[in-house]
Amino acid sequence: MVTFSERVERLPFLGLGVSTEYGAANASGALDLAALKREHPEYAHFLEIGVEIAKGLDPAAQQWLGSGSPVTYHFLDLNLDEPEDFDAAWLDAVRGLIDRMNPAWLCGDAGLWHFGPRQRGHMLLLPPILSDDAASELALGVVRLREAVGREVLPENPPGHVFVGDLHLLDFFARVCERGDTGMLLDCAHLAIFQRAMGHDPLTGLDGFPLERVVEVHVAGATTGNVAGLEFVEDDHTTDVLPETWQIFEYVAARAKNLRAVVFECERNALAETLPGFARIAATLAGRAS
Repeated sequence: MVTFSERVERLPFLGLGVSTEYGAANASGALDLAALKREHPEYAHFLEIGVEIAKGLDPAAQQWLGSGSPVTYHFLDLNLDEPEDFDAAWLDAVRGLIDRMNPAWLCGDAGLWHFGPRQRGHMLLLPPILSDDAASELALGVVRLREAVGREVLPENPPGHVFVGDLHLLDFFARVCERGDTGMLLDCAHLAIFQRAMGHDPLTGLDGFPLERVVEVHVAGATTGNVAGLEFVEDDHTTDVLPETWQIFEYVAARAKNLRAVVFECERNALAETLPGFARIAATLAGRAS
């Protein structure tokens, strides 16, 4: 059996890129992907395309694919821990898109994308239960999808306002990675939200996490709010990145030896507003390489 440590050596180095999902480019004031690529190609090495099979690919994603530039496939409609989600029709559609997109790998939030059958009215995103049993089920799903499509599958830590279970999020995903013999997409903004919600220091748990499993990293802005005295952080992909998110990103970037890709999730912001964030990420990556 080929292990993760062997498979990761075959993965391409994508560098710094941006994400999108169906319809994002049509939002008022949204990031113009073509302009970013034309004016700042150093920030547009690849595109992470969020895919819900029922919607397919929007014109912006199709235009990017037409250029021949690299992409990754970010699923938005799969509960990895539910075997019934791997139905033949869905898998056939995924394989068809993989043939069309030729993504470097697949990735996606390892949480609850829908409740009940995979239908439009049931779509949502909740974090997993942070328990040992749930980690095993997620690991089985990662292996199942990897074997079904023949591509590496990177589970991502999802966002959330409330977390249930007896494990720290990083301990949970360390078990998923070990049992699924997989790499991971570490979302620094999501981790910052978890740490704040649970009353932890931003770097809590990272010293014991197997950072060699981190293949991809996300950075995104967030907005704080308060409802009836309850403070929360909304993962809204603005350009206002929390200080904790930067702290986590810079820690991880300096230590994740298999890091292949970084996404700045800023798809619904004007180009000029995104540039400081891109510049800071690029400077951190440059310092890592020196």
